[in-house]
Amino acid sequence: MSNEQSKVTYQVMWNRLISVVEEQAQALVRTAFSTSVREAGDLSAGVYDTHGNMLAQAVTGTPGHVNAMADAVAHFIRRIGRQNMHEGDVYITNDPWEGTGHLHDITMVTPSFHKGALVGFFACTAHIVDIGGRGFGADAQSVYEEGLYIPIMKFADRGDVDKTLVRLIRGNVREPDQLIGDIYALTTCNEIGHRRLIDMMEEFDLETLDGIAAFILDNSRRATLERIAALPQKTAEGEMTMDGFDTPITLKVRISVEGNKIVTDFSGTSGVDKKGINCPLVYTKAYACYALKVAIAPEIPNNAASLAPFEVSAPENTIVNALHPAPVALRHIVGHFVPDAVYDAFDKIVPGLVPAEGAGCLCNFQVSLRPRTDAPAPEGARRSEVLTFNSGGSGARPEHDGMNATAFPSGVMTMPIEATEHAGPVIIWRKELRPDSGGAGKTRGGLGQYMEVGAQEGYEFDIQAMFDRSQYPARGRRGGRNGAPTTIAQDDGSDMRVKGKQFVPHGRKVVMAFPGGAGYGDPSERSKQMVKRDLALGYISDETASRDYGLTASEISEIHRAVAKGEYE
Repeated sequence: MSNEQSKVTYQVMWNRLISVVEEQAQALVRTAFSTSVREAGDLSAGVYDTHGNMLAQAVTGTPGHVNAMADAVAHFIRRIGRQNMHEGDVYITNDPWEGTGHLHDITMVTPSFHKGALVGFFACTAHIVDIGGRGFGADAQSVYEEGLYIPIMKFADRGDVDKTLVRLIRGNVREPDQLIGDIYALTTCNEIGHRRLIDMMEEFDLETLDGIAAFILDNSRRATLERIAALPQKTAEGEMTMDGFDTPITLKVRISVEGNKIVTDFSGTSGVDKKGINCPLVYTKAYACYALKVAIAPEIPNNAASLAPFEVSAPENTIVNALHPAPVALRHIVGHFVPDAVYDAFDKIVPGLVPAEGAGCLCNFQVSLRPRTDAPAPEGARRSEVLTFNSGGSGARPEHDGMNATAFPSGVMTMPIEATEHAGPVIIWRKELRPDSGGAGKTRGGLGQYMEVGAQEGYEFDIQAMFDRSQYPARGRRGGRNGAPTTIAQDDGSDMRVKGKQFVPHGRKVVMAFPGGAGYGDPSERSKQMVKRDLALGYISDETASRDYGLTASEISEIHRAVAKGEYE
């Protein structure tokens, strides 16, 4: 086989590996019990070489899971020991510092054997609804309060599941059937990846993955380094402030483009918080790498080599490098703001490339429902845990508007109302786009959402709020205006906090407005046709059209008449 033929063959195999891990991820979506996996895609899947280097990742999944999991397999190899790995093994952990950042993510790793020899590993991660402890929220003051810790260990040894481990897990969580179901779904999706890999190896007559691994890693490294070398060799600083729990948090970042790498340093960032919003470094690295990679090399497949040139550091016991036993359940809140902080610096190195700030963290909440205690409850009423993922608006891009109700940087999907209500006796009374929440600009920020949630007759509930951006809304870039802030209250006007567990009595609703993304560029430069379109669609009000974009009263009236007649396209 000639060198050119070899390159073509390897490229075909590379594409095949990407399709293998995508099938692996889709199998998890189809078989998972948790709505966070089935409906929101809060998962990751990947294939690794025998050294624990990630060769390919699924398109379906989140950067926090995938990029954190890229480091995880090496920990499994070290903890389990190669001499203790056998066909039929399956390994498990939810270690926040050697997995994906908090106890609510289960990572499963399966060694892949071909003709009796270890040829690689498959790994997958999924967010699970409950892991015991205080529940999914920010109220804990140490990781010991946040749920059951599963060290890196064998879930199955040569095909035999550890029944003692299963009993321990079932005895410590609120939704045991759901969690054990998710663990088996994770195990099965790894097995599907393994089968497809063996099919590929037999088709191409491969004894090992060494050749294709070298091809993938060498080419990915070379392509990424070329992109970095083409950038201005500069250093810049950025920062941003977020609500925090009781006190604001400041993320400070210094970006240095240094020829064959980009170094991101978080020195000066706020210290560890008393509450569970701290972020282990593995998760900070995941989102810092993601932010830069999508800015300069989005089409280069994600793997160990394409991530390696992005170096990330942070002083220990800062909120972006929280050490054990810091509480970390809501590490995503801080982690999801890392890209905006990184972009505040990177925009000074490469202007006109990165978007304005967006909503940042997901607008999640978990509802713990129980029979009402202020009066007799309906017969058959039961306790239930319902977790729902939602999004504010993303920031405007230099050439395009921000996306409405779309999660950036996580990429997690918003859950349908039907799936949420199916999970327990919860009612979503309202879920719609929030007009005027996207910051004005040459390109407009994406809209946030309105949501109202309550319980069925006979139930009361605690709501775990996991929001931010109430005091520090998304900031506009290069003349763009800020997005709208987060608000939350009960329907009787009682104020609520954006974070923490809060009681909601029988018959009450929680009314939420999720933040909008910020605008990019001077609003006066926005196309008048785009302004009219936004007004016709209800994305902006008459007041915004006039005040921020200069539409006249007659132009506004003309749009309303056209909409009323069905003439506006």
